Amino acid sequence: MNRPLRRVAVFCGVLTLALLLRANWVQFAQSESLAKDEKNRRVQIEAFSHPRGDIIVGGKSITGSKEVSGTDFKYQRVFKEGPMYAPVTGYFSQAQGATFLEGVENDVLSGDDDRLFIKRTLDMLTGEKRQGGDVVTTINPKAQKAAYQGLVDLDARGAVVALDPRSGKVLAMASTPSYDPSAFAGISQKEGKEFTRLSKNKDKPLSNRALREIYPPGSTFKILTAAAALEHGVVDDIDEPTGAKAPYKLPLSSTTIGNDVPGAPCDKASLKVGMQWSCNNVFLDAALKVGDDDMRETAEKFGFNKQQFIPVRSSASSYPDGLDKPQTALTGMGQGSLTTTPLQMAMVTAGLANDGKVMKPYLVEELRGPDLSTIETGKPQELSQAVSEDTAGKVQEMMEHTVDEGTASKAKIEGVTVGGKTGTAQHGSNVNDERPYAWFVSYAKQDDASPVAVAVFVDPKDMNIPRSEIAGGKLGAPIAKAVMEAVLDD
Repeated sequence: MNRPLRRVAVFCGVLTLALLLRANWVQFAQSESLAKDEKNRRVQIEAFSHPRGDIIVGGKSITGSKEVSGTDFKYQRVFKEGPMYAPVTGYFSQAQGATFLEGVENDVLSGDDDRLFIKRTLDMLTGEKRQGGDVVTTINPKAQKAAYQGLVDLDARGAVVALDPRSGKVLAMASTPSYDPSAFAGISQKEGKEFTRLSKNKDKPLSNRALREIYPPGSTFKILTAAAALEHGVVDDIDEPTGAKAPYKLPLSSTTIGNDVPGAPCDKASLKVGMQWSCNNVFLDAALKVGDDDMRETAEKFGFNKQQFIPVRSSASSYPDGLDKPQTALTGMGQGSLTTTPLQMAMVTAGLANDGKVMKPYLVEELRGPDLSTIETGKPQELSQAVSEDTAGKVQEMMEHTVDEGTASKAKIEGVTVGGKTGTAQHGSNVNDERPYAWFVSYAKQDDASPVAVAVFVDPKDMNIPRSEIAGGKLGAPIAKAVMEAVLDD
C-alpha cells in the first residue's frame, strides 16, 4: 500500500474510533443527564403522559390533571382557586416549566422520586397507570382566603405572610396582583400569549411579593430595634425616658427627622411610649447607641442576610455591613439601606411572640405516595434563640400596649391579647415623589402562647387614596386582624 493510501486508512480509522468513543460516551456516561434534559422531547412527553399528584390544603386538593387531545402531551395541569394559591403552588406548564412547590417538589408530584421506585416498579409489572405523590401543605385555607381577599379588596399590590410562631408552619402566603396558573398550563398559542402578557405586565403578577421581593420595612423594624437595645443593655427599663430629642438630628449631619403622629409625646420618650406612638427619634437614637455590629448581629439572628428555603427559596433580607453612624441610626426606624421580605418580618414578629425563639418557616407538612403512605414529614426546627425570653417579653409588652393604647388599635380582637406595630416606609431616589409603602405586623395570644403571627405589606402606588391615608394601621391592620381571627377560629 502506498503512502497516500496508508494515510487515508489511518485517518479513517481514527475517525471511526472517535465515533465509537463518542457513541459510547453519549450512551453510557451522558445517558442519565440527556434522559433528564428539559429540552429532551421524550422527557417532556413522559412528564405529561400520566396524572400528576396533587398539592393539598386543608385536606382538599387545590390542583388536578385533565386529559387533553391534539398534542403529544396527554395531561394538563389544572388549578383550583388559582390566583389565591399561586404564591404557594407556582405554575406547572407544558411550555413554561414549573415554579415554587410545583417545581421544588416535582419529583414527588410526577412520581419520579427515588422513594417511589418500588411503587413505580409494581405499577409497571401490573400494568397500572403511573401516578404521582401528593404534597400536603401547612396552609390554613381560612387564613389564606382572609389574606388574599383583604389585598384584593384594597385593589393593591401587596403580600401577606402568616406563621405559627411555635412551629414555623406557614399558615398563609398571599401576593397580589396574582394570576391563574391554569391560564397558561398548556402549549397552545393562546396560552403562550397569555404568559407573555403576564410577564410584561407592569404590576408583575407573576412575582411572589411574599418571598421574592425586598422592601424597606419602615417602622415595623422598630420591634427588632427595641429587642436589640434591650438585649445589648442600651435600655434596661422600657418605661424610663430615653433622652432622645424630637425632632432628632442625625449624627455627623445637618439632617433632622421628625415624627409622623401629630402631637405625639415623643420628645425624650421612653421605649414603650416610643413604640406606642412610633416615635422615630427614640429608635434612631437606640440604633445609634446599639451600634452597627450589634444591630446587624441581632438582625441576623432573626434571619437577615440569608436566603430562606421553605422549601421554596426566599430572597435574603439585608442588614448591610459597614454602615456609618447616620446610616446605622436610620436602620433603627427601618429606613436607609435596610431591606426585607414580608416573610422575614413575619419571622421577626413570630420570634418575639415565641419568647425570642425563631423557628425555621416551612410550607410542607407531608410528602406522601400515591397509596397515601408517608414519604417525609415536615418537622419544626429551631433557627436561633434570637434574644432572651426576658427581652422578648418586654417587646411583647410594648407591642400589646401599642394595640391597646396606640397606633395599632385596628388589630384589636375582643377577648384576645394582640401585639402589633404599624409601619410606613419611604422609598425611591426622591422619597417626596414616591407614595410610601404601608406595613403592619402582629401576633395573637391564647393561653400565653401565640398560634399566629402576621406580616402585611401594601404598595399603594396605584391605589385611589390620598397620601395622608397611606398608613400601616389603616391599610394593613384590618387584613392582619382578619387573618389572625381565621386562625383563632380554626
